[in-house]
Amino acid sequence: MARAVFLVWALSVILATTNLAQGLGVNWGTMSSHLLPPKKVVQMLKDNGIKKVKLFDAEPRTLNALAGSGIQVMVGIPNEKLEKLADSYSEAQEWVKENVTEWLRDGGVSISNVGVGNEPYLTSYNGTYVKTTYPALKNIQKALDESGAGGKVKATVPFNADVYESTSNKPSDGCFRKDIKNNMVEILRHLRDSKAPFVVNIYPFLSLYQNADFPQEFAFFEGGSKPVRDNNIEYKNVFDANCDTLINALKKEGFGNMEIVIGEVGWPTDGDKNANIKNAKKFYDGLLKKLGKEEGTPLRKGKIEVYLFGLFDEDEKSVAPGDFERHWGIFRYDGQPKFPMDLSGKGSGNQMLKAVQGVEYLDKQWCVLNSSVKNLSQTQAELNYACAESDCTSLGSGRSCNLDQQGNVSYAFNIYFQTRDQDVRACDFNGTATITKSNPSVGDCLFPVQIVGAGASRHGAVGAAYALSIFAGLLWMMI
Repeated sequence: MARAVFLVWALSVILATTNLAQGLGVNWGTMSSHLLPPKKVVQMLKDNGIKKVKLFDAEPRTLNALAGSGIQVMVGIPNEKLEKLADSYSEAQEWVKENVTEWLRDGGVSISNVGVGNEPYLTSYNGTYVKTTYPALKNIQKALDESGAGGKVKATVPFNADVYESTSNKPSDGCFRKDIKNNMVEILRHLRDSKAPFVVNIYPFLSLYQNADFPQEFAFFEGGSKPVRDNNIEYKNVFDANCDTLINALKKEGFGNMEIVIGEVGWPTDGDKNANIKNAKKFYDGLLKKLGKEEGTPLRKGKIEVYLFGLFDEDEKSVAPGDFERHWGIFRYDGQPKFPMDLSGKGSGNQMLKAVQGVEYLDKQWCVLNSSVKNLSQTQAELNYACAESDCTSLGSGRSCNLDQQGNVSYAFNIYFQTRDQDVRACDFNGTATITKSNPSVGDCLFPVQIVGAGASRHGAVGAAYALSIFAGLLWMMI
């Protein structure tokens, strides 16, 4: 009897970790000073039943790790390569040969899409990639077709939601931005002809971050704020409103039936007062339940293909949009899950995801402020230097490390020390620092011990948060 009970329990655990919501995938970014071994990451994806991954490049070590896994992959092309691919078809052929067809062998990588650029039409880029995106897209798809891979591998462009807008703040008035409308129609026509999806990145968190008057509950899925009425449709969250603004924009240009993929959506866990584990769990719980029900949006019912952003915290991402940029991971830097998740969205299990196994750490030691230092003012320059050369985005009011001055200095010293692989010379700071074997972590504030990295970081996506989200101020005035 006990054995039978155990088997039932074991089966329930397996189902809870492998029965994902239909169409669910994750973004795997690599802008970290210490990367986890790709093969161990792939095993973790398999352990959690994750079957779709979106990359920001086509780095050989990552693809080699994915080979034979059965995981469906969208590889990426960084924006800085668009000009060369747009100007030279032979360059596009070579890129496809090296990064796609080379891997489409027995026991190879299941590549489904190529992301040409990453949010290349962001307003913050001031049109830098507007002229090169479409020619690069066209050349890549042509090279895919001529290689024989075009039947199952489709080239697309991951856009940010700022490529469309609403003149009335209502989804029904959704349209593409005037400055890029002709370019968008050109790309849409190509996507339709090649049977490729429209990929868009949507961030409800940015709506809240960028507008203090935005109703907080409208960024989530629990219906805690006053609904927004648009004709006969009632919107209870900004995600649905954002998606339907896009759908209306597509309809107006004659592409109302185009397949839509949500390339990035998520919630950060640090670096801002609204970026914390509690809010992240609340957001993902609501999103995953929505995906599990396959309810879609008011204008498009059914399954939505969604890639969560992102897999790990990345300590080398730019913080120009905000300190939260380095904390989008559902896993920590070391592959440990941050909070319970039910990836099925059906209530079959809300438990910690399987961690990356076999991670190697450096010695259990930390660099902290020497207790003999009494005049903390003399450490300000050292603190500033340490933070400028490492990642102090967890420090501050409303963040995980809301410490006193002594704690701030110790945190900064340690993060610098760990980033430099615990080099003893990195724990001096003009004689104000010392190495300790006693863990200085306090409460929710983790003083990390660095992992043994798998190699140099690979700079892929700059991060969706460079965009001013279309819904930063959209719709809140109507509530």
